[in-house]
Amino acid sequence: MIEGYHICCYDCVPCNEGEISNTSDAENCQMCFYTEWPNETRDKCLPKVVDFLSYETDVVVYVFLFFSVFSSIVIVIIIGIFIIFWNTPVVRANNHILSFVILISVKLSLLCIVLFIGKPMDTTCMLRHISFGIFFTVVLSSVLAKTIMVCIAFKATTPGNSWRKWIGVKLSNYLVVTLSSVQVLNGILWLTFSPPFQEIDMDSYPGKIIIQCNEGSKLAFYFMLGYMGFLAAVSLILAFMVRTLPDIYNEAKYITFSMLVFCSVWICAIPVYLSSKGKSLVSVEVFAILSSGDGIVLCMFLPKLWNIVTKPELKTRPSLQK
Repeated sequence: MIEGYHICCYDCVPCNEGEISNTSDAENCQMCFYTEWPNETRDKCLPKVVDFLSYETDVVVYVFLFFSVFSSIVIVIIIGIFIIFWNTPVVRANNHILSFVILISVKLSLLCIVLFIGKPMDTTCMLRHISFGIFFTVVLSSVLAKTIMVCIAFKATTPGNSWRKWIGVKLSNYLVVTLSSVQVLNGILWLTFSPPFQEIDMDSYPGKIIIQCNEGSKLAFYFMLGYMGFLAAVSLILAFMVRTLPDIYNEAKYITFSMLVFCSVWICAIPVYLSSKGKSLVSVEVFAILSSGDGIVLCMFLPKLWNIVTKPELKTRPSLQK
């Protein structure tokens, strides 16, 4: 009742959140169906907005796809130039097999962002994190193997040094396979005991149905991220320790910068990722994948590519030794 007015004059009590009243002088409100939400006047129920990173409604999807495809084309061009100059000292000094493994793995990790776009399903939820984790682990394992080989090469410069027996392709290949197999085993156990699945969240945001991926096993998810962080940190520390070696060993400088970019991106992205939901969460993860992958390619390979293309005198062994 309104004080000071006629008895027939009164104010209506608004319905609670999630309820409507479409009848005059009703004493009670009606609850909307769980897939619906009231309009502004709370007299009609409307379907809730379904929220996920969509091709139809989100322009940022096409920005992500453009950078993914463009980066993949750049990687193919780098691989082609390395193949053309396969036998030159510049390419051979870079451990070209490991370089190809890094480039191909980065390309696959950039292309796997298509699993993050569109309506999440059980299949895409299971594939997105595990494929991204395995591809990036191969990249980081190869980078760490490169770093260790640089350290060993410097230790083995003196004649008769015991470190000389460790120089070779076998050690680097063994390191990559061993370090990558840990993440593969984690992925197998993850899929076996508690795989990721589609999750429908109706309570976090009023008026929205958030369709997202639940990681399933939190332990496996955090192990995946932690293991990649461990490999990147070890590579960064080792490369930073030998960054002042002579120029012939300046591979360490490129590794230092690339791992610094990788660690910086994920250190900034993980807190935002953990505090986000829906399409914001997916956008942060896709951005981190693209940024860290492109950072590795730019810092590690573009300086070498520039030397190959613009300094033809470095393609011969005598000039390189000089």
